[in-house]
Amino acid sequence: MPARWLRRAEPVASPVARRIIRLNNGFQLLFNLLWWMPVFYAYQRDAGLSDGQIFGIQSIYYIAFCLFEIPTGVIADRIGARNCLRAGAVVMTAANMAPVLAPSYTGFLVHFLAIAAGRSLTSGAASAYLYDGLRAEGAEAHYLRAEGTARSLGLAAKVVCWPLVGPLMALAAPTPYVLSAAGAAGALACALALPRLAPRGTGSGPGARGRRGGSLLRDTGAALRALRISPWLPLLMVQGVAVFTLSRICQVNLFQPVLLDHGIGESTHGGVLAAMTVAEAIASARPQWLSRRLAPAQWVSLLSVALAVVLAGTALGGPWLVVALLCAFAAITGFVYPVQRKLINDAIPADAPRATLLSVESIVDRGVCALAAVAAGAYLAAGRLDALLWQSAAVTCVLIPVLHLALRRTGRAAPRAKAGAAARPAPAEADEPVSLPVDECVAPHP
Repeated sequence: MPARWLRRAEPVASPVARRIIRLNNGFQLLFNLLWWMPVFYAYQRDAGLSDGQIFGIQSIYYIAFCLFEIPTGVIADRIGARNCLRAGAVVMTAANMAPVLAPSYTGFLVHFLAIAAGRSLTSGAASAYLYDGLRAEGAEAHYLRAEGTARSLGLAAKVVCWPLVGPLMALAAPTPYVLSAAGAAGALACALALPRLAPRGTGSGPGARGRRGGSLLRDTGAALRALRISPWLPLLMVQGVAVFTLSRICQVNLFQPVLLDHGIGESTHGGVLAAMTVAEAIASARPQWLSRRLAPAQWVSLLSVALAVVLAGTALGGPWLVVALLCAFAAITGFVYPVQRKLINDAIPADAPRATLLSVESIVDRGVCALAAVAAGAYLAAGRLDALLWQSAAVTCVLIPVLHLALRRTGRAAPRAKAGAAARPAPAEADEPVSLPVDECVAPHP
């Protein structure tokens, strides 16, 4: 595997490509800057919701997200990723205003259902648009860094803005939701300014139409055929499940229980979360720091095992070691996400419905994460946090090497004929390429 995926890229020559990168950075930052994330649990409690109602809404959210992912990826390939981003931003703007207009159980339920719809509209479309847009301008070598930089800027914005939530709420309680709605409206402005892309298989350039021909059923069939004829792609999706599940479970569900278990009080949790976010932001912006001696798929496997080992290590040592390990966990997550995203995108055939396939990956990730969250809750209820951490590490350290061997075997067995290469990129020749994970809006563990 050549090391060209990690080689320092030349400055982006195309003005259109530079515009796409800038607008993508703005969209990702504003769309994902949810000011209410640090306080939504307390906000709902103050509105009169019980813990059962709050966590029940979260369960509905996860289910809705998976259900919405099924049609939205196909819709993105049908109407164009750019139009799907615009629709997602509109839905997100309305979703963030729902708790302001109706601070009740119904209002919060509508809020999270709309959040699920808005995120599902953009989860595959955003990455698909960036990848296809840069490739149309001959700037695909800049995709990895562009993906990581967008994620890094979004994380940095959270570090700056989240500490301001408390003082702003003292002025007006609904302020975090209003600011989140304003951010989504700003993301809509970025989406409106994105250049139009040519449909796959036709002329390229920002002035061509960005719609696919055919029907929704035809796009769905094309996605299923791509998965069937390319064993490499489903294996890469399964490989990414470990990254997504470990990062979400640690940073959302286990973050507070781990700190509390080591005597770290709630008053310092915000500072620890900020330190983790800084570590992740720095790593997300610098995937090129990874050595060229390993291929991207090898890095994803290695870093997945490292995530599991570091998470298990939080069961040992004192408070300072736990904080250091959590920051290391966040940094590893920052490195691996852009690489995994590039692996998936490079493995998708050029004529396949990209947004649909990325939505399939998102469904698998969130489905496994939902099951893992249920298991984590059972372990925590039984007071077996350490057992959960160690067993998670053991399972990951066994499954990831097995999966990696399957990937290597699939790559060697892939046909090398030119006809096969024309139909789909050979796995060993691709730049072995993640749904922006974004905040999953799960209530913090009390």
